[in-house]
Amino acid sequence: MAALLVVRAARSLVPLAALLMLAAMAARAETGRDQGLIEAARAGDLARIDAFLAAGASAKARDGRGVTALIAAAYAGHNAAARRLIAAGADVDAEDQTPQGALMIACVRNNVELVRIMVAAGANVNASNQYGGNCIIPAAERGHVEVVREMLKTRIDVNHINRLGWTALLEAVILGNGGPRHLEIVRLLVGGGADVSIADRDGVTPLAHARRRGFAEIVSILERAGAR
Repeated sequence: MAALLVVRAARSLVPLAALLMLAAMAARAETGRDQGLIEAARAGDLARIDAFLAAGASAKARDGRGVTALIAAAYAGHNAAARRLIAAGADVDAEDQTPQGALMIACVRNNVELVRIMVAAGANVNASNQYGGNCIIPAAERGHVEVVREMLKTRIDVNHINRLGWTALLEAVILGNGGPRHLEIVRLLVGGGADVSIADRDGVTPLAHARRRGFAEIVSILERAGAR
């Protein structure tokens, strides 16, 4: 009797083991498709992107660093791939472990076309990076004039203060070089509603910073905007 029970138990385990094996194989195949899609996006290979999507890859899948196919395309500057992935249902607000999403990456890397794509797709314009700043702050600091211009057309908080205690205006003055690009960015920010009175953690205003650095034209812009 005992032997019979053992045989019956073994037979019942065979289908279960087979099902588990099939499930594992399916999971590996799905992971392979998803990772293949991310790599195709990183390469900007539209044909492979379409093939992986047609095979069932998820546009929302992530790799071990939290990178989605859309984020991979953004890092590599493949705007056509980004469009294709958004159309396939990619999460436009997904962030990797840095944390950065596609819009933040586009702003930091001065990819104006991708900024427009992401804004049109409804990306959160006030998402923050590792410094707690929204995307207009690093764009202002790096002198990305057209990115700043585009972001000021949105509902971005131009007076957002990051973890360093700086706004976009403060960063443009403190970290900028006072040249034509940063001069234009200061004009844009002031015209876009930047509060010229917001000081840093030490109580130093943008005007005081501009004076210390000898940025006479920026000083003039800030004074005309009411800075004291």
